[in-house]
Amino acid sequence: MAEQITAFGHRNIRSTHKTTFEFTKNRDLTPRGNCIIAVASDKGSSDLSTRFKKQAQNPGAEITVTITAGGITEIIKGRGHPNLTFTHPTDIVARTSEYICSRTLMIKADKSSKQLDKALIEKMKNPGQKIEIQITVKQT
Repeated sequence: MAEQITAFGHRNIRSTHKTTFEFTKNRDLTPRGNCIIAVASDKGSSDLSTRFKKQAQNPGAEITVTITAGGITEIIKGRGHPNLTFTHPTDIVARTSEYICSRTLMIKADKSSKQLDKALIEKMKNPGQKIEIQITVKQT
């Protein structure tokens, strides 16, 4: 099961957060949003398909996020959880911790925004940069 998301870069992308990374439907970003790595996303958590959400809520769910921008690709893996709600209208957040809220896509991610490829982040600082995001879920 896969979800496709399109988003864009922003001049204020910092990608320095130690435990999360985020995509948002919001078009603006202040420098304080140091976990946000893409803006103007065409989906928030609540926009993900019912089928995807149900599969991600299985205890054995493995979630993979593949981010591509300017010819550079990054792959991040994490886990689903039965308590994921996927109800936030604008944000999708991946967490290295086990914290869950309405914005949480996955927990126990193997990378945070700070650990992403610096060349990819440089591409994401360009407001005209299109960012393709694929999110897959499978049972282990």
